[in-house]
Amino acid sequence: MYRYYHFDLHPSAPFYPEFRVHGQPVEVSTAYGDVNGDGVPDHVYLTAIKPSDQGSPFWEQITLMIRCGATKKLYTIALDSIANAGYNPTVFLGDFTKDRIQDILIRIDSGGSGAFTYDYVYSFVNNMARKLFDFNLYNQQNQYIVTYLDGYKVKVVSPSTAQTYIIDISGRSTEYLSSIYASNGKLKAPIQGNADGVSGFYPVDMERDGVYEIQAYQRITGLYHADSLGYMINTLQWNGLQFVIWQQWLAIFGNS
Repeated sequence: MYRYYHFDLHPSAPFYPEFRVHGQPVEVSTAYGDVNGDGVPDHVYLTAIKPSDQGSPFWEQITLMIRCGATKKLYTIALDSIANAGYNPTVFLGDFTKDRIQDILIRIDSGGSGAFTYDYVYSFVNNMARKLFDFNLYNQQNQYIVTYLDGYKVKVVSPSTAQTYIIDISGRSTEYLSSIYASNGKLKAPIQGNADGVSGFYPVDMERDGVYEIQAYQRITGLYHADSLGYMINTLQWNGLQFVIWQQWLAIFGNS
């Protein structure tokens, strides 16, 4: 599934991936920790290429690199082509799977109007990469039904958890409400809102036991994309096979 390249290089020797666009790959985010389980800290980092516009914070061909601390072998893990370019690529190490071996969390900002993020979690136990979390699959599995109701309410349904949330929007401006409701509080016409994919992805140790959970934020919107109603926040926990929703709540914006 993954492409690996093994190199026996001196630790100080520079490494550049074979593909090159508009210049040399550079190291853009770095972390140190034991990710393969041999007890020796490894060098885990992301490389990327700056496009021709040097003034832009945008990066291309973002790639995960792991140098084994014990053998100095270098492993390259290519990210999906849909998510190997963006802004502020970062790598974080932490134990998400309760095996006391650090896993690898990658986050990349898309830079689009929706502020989406490209997010992955990898295990590298025994020098074998295994993808534990993929933002694309998560977004497909966690969508929401957003429906305006009579009485200045918005209903948000989470099919994946069978939970329903009600947002009171009676505090919104008269202009906003009058465009949706008649004077008796009845909808003038059926209206559906929307929910974005992941736009926030944060490691958190909720139980303070040294094992990380993940908080994934998805924005809930109303009449148009900039009409933010709140965020669906799912706290994800590893169950031995996959990340599952452990806690879920809806965070409301002050003007909702």
